[in-house]
Amino acid sequence: MNSRVNRVGIPTVAPMYVDDSQKGGFTPYAELWNGRMAMVGFAALLIIELLTGKGLLTFLQIR
Repeated sequence: MNSRVNRVGIPTVAPMYVDDSQKGGFTPYAELWNGRMAMVGFAALLIIELLTGKGLLTFLQIR
């Protein structure tokens, strides 16, 4: 039987994490660091807004 079809005959979803040995792409290791960096960026944005009283675009003089 095809490995992408379960016993009932319903196609299964292909795995998102293809190779865990590599440290790039859509691996759990990379996604963990992406989440951490997003949290750091969000915290930095909040700190900038609290200290300056301006939003990020105004702080960077874009708007």
